[in-house]
Amino acid sequence: MADVLIRFAVPADLGVLSDVFRRSSLSNEGDRVSLLAHPDALAFSDRAVHEQRARVAIADGRIVGFATTLIAGQVSVLEDLFVDPDWARRGIGRELVVDAVGTARRQGAPRMEVTANGHALGFYEKAGFVLEGVVETRFGPGSRMHLDIAARA
Repeated sequence: MADVLIRFAVPADLGVLSDVFRRSSLSNEGDRVSLLAHPDALAFSDRAVHEQRARVAIADGRIVGFATTLIAGQVSVLEDLFVDPDWARRGIGRELVVDAVGTARRQGAPRMEVTANGHALGFYEKAGFVLEGVVETRFGPGSRMHLDIAARA
């Protein structure tokens, strides 16, 4: 794995984030047809960047992934986690989760939640998330998962 630096996203990153979002979203064959049929789902929102809720992973001098979180009461919600397909399976996603957990802990959230699609379920399980149940999403069922931050060392 390359050395990874994680920092807050800034407005100048928006073009790269949009590109990573789109390419990562379309990299899963199971999602591609539905996403292409609904191009609005591939439009990246700049809201989390402007609200300073987006963190980017940088390796070899370029953005290779990002995550966005939102505090909702006592819970940190991992809204987005996307890795450049060229950098998949190199630990970038894991580093972004570790960073998000650290941020949630500093913000006093004892729990993190995420809704995972089918191809991301194994990744989140390996990261320590536990399946709570199935929820409906725009494109079908998703797995609602949680991570007990307070119990992690």
